[in-house]
Amino acid sequence: MGTVLMEILKNNPMLKSVVLVVVLDVVSVVMDLPNSELAVFLHNRKTMVWGTMVWHGLLLVGFFLTAQLCGCTAYVGGGLSVEFIHRDSPKSPFHDPKLSVHGRVLAAARRSTERAAALARSYATIGSPVPDGAVSEITSRPFDYLMYVYIGTPRTRILAMADTGSNLVWLRCVNGSTASGGDAPADDDAFDVSTSGTYGRLGCHSGACIALPGGCDANSNCNYLQTYADGANTTGLLSIETFTFDDAPGGCVGCRDRPQLVVHEVNFGCATSINGRYFGNGVIGLGPGIMSLVSQIGASTPLGRRFSYCLVPYNVNASSALNFGSRASVTEVDAVTTTLVRSNFYTVALESVKINNSTFTIPQDQSHLIVDSGTSMTFLHQELLDQVVAEVKRTIKLPQVPSVGRILSRCYDATGMTEESILEKMIPDVKLVMGGGAVVTLKARNTFVQVDQSTVCMALLPVGGQSPFAILGNVAQQNMHVGYDLDKQTVTFAAADCTTAYTSRPASL
Repeated sequence: MGTVLMEILKNNPMLKSVVLVVVLDVVSVVMDLPNSELAVFLHNRKTMVWGTMVWHGLLLVGFFLTAQLCGCTAYVGGGLSVEFIHRDSPKSPFHDPKLSVHGRVLAAARRSTERAAALARSYATIGSPVPDGAVSEITSRPFDYLMYVYIGTPRTRILAMADTGSNLVWLRCVNGSTASGGDAPADDDAFDVSTSGTYGRLGCHSGACIALPGGCDANSNCNYLQTYADGANTTGLLSIETFTFDDAPGGCVGCRDRPQLVVHEVNFGCATSINGRYFGNGVIGLGPGIMSLVSQIGASTPLGRRFSYCLVPYNVNASSALNFGSRASVTEVDAVTTTLVRSNFYTVALESVKINNSTFTIPQDQSHLIVDSGTSMTFLHQELLDQVVAEVKRTIKLPQVPSVGRILSRCYDATGMTEESILEKMIPDVKLVMGGGAVVTLKARNTFVQVDQSTVCMALLPVGGQSPFAILGNVAQQNMHVGYDLDKQTVTFAAADCTTAYTSRPASL
């Protein structure tokens, strides 16, 4: 119908002019009216046009025309890119200006050990079904990346933590003057459900409610409960709402050079209580479960259940890109693809590691490797790590220095040689051979981090305890385009210059 109306307007310039005048006049006046006067205004305005039917017809035409003029779309062509903000970026509320770049590396290493332990405690048995990825008790864990989401009608902009290791989407909510309880930040950063015309609550018999723990209240609203192993928890109402994402980078909001992805009736947890560990304004689950944002975008739009990211190096003042739809396709010439192993995380099979002319085969019971954006360092089983360290040490021939921060224990004196171009000539490539023969090459920037002006440390740590898996952290994924396709059950890797993936203006330091 919209196509027909647009064709009529194209062939009738006079009618187009009249419609524009009427629609813009109506919109400009309505925007200035309080809600109580809106009905009276519309009634009076309607009598000024050519009768009731003509009025409704003009409004219908006007809405289609306005959508064309502003460039607003239900989905953005074949793809969408949003800003992926590192927690240490000046754009992040977690940014600590007192920390140097090297201090942030050490802080990231500490967070990595916490998150690795947390993932191990909440890891589901390989091969078990994943109905929704949400369990009644998961482990509180640090996050490394954040993203903006617009929620409701009119839109409220919220910066939430993005996590490929979890599935539930939940955001901090208030209802008018009723704020979230517990350890919550200022109300200005929460979603006020009373201001949105598209907010709704899920009933007790909905599929999402049945899949999640929490139960129902006296009004047949579905409650959700997310309990964390460290005692933290978030509770609230399982709800539905319209989520909007501005395509990046730049441009005016709502204009043709800033198209949008609009996803209606997203299931999410509207948190009314957050107790314990500080979670900011919520979590955007990007995991493989059916409740994750990725799965819901795939179910509601033609974009499919796929996404990718391109992570800039930790010492570069720029944002990374998080892509959906066709932009999630990893099309670089050296791209390699491996199959996902069925689990609650993005897990692949690591078959062997190659360094120089040496090959280290991975035992079957230690082959599971989680590809995780929220863990900075890479974790390998001790036996494999010892072999990798010995081969690297044999090659680089740099003097070893004491451990830094009691976490990064394999450090070397690289005085005068910390430039990446120099290190890449000294440090051998580490090649990860995955299922299906996919080979992912880690360069010096992926296996080492600079902790001060003259010291570099290996960004590889041992797997702790009885953990059944290794972790490929985000340092190992720097300057790499990584794409996840849940429809095909694959992960694809390719070397890339991620500093150009999201071309926004750098944040001021």
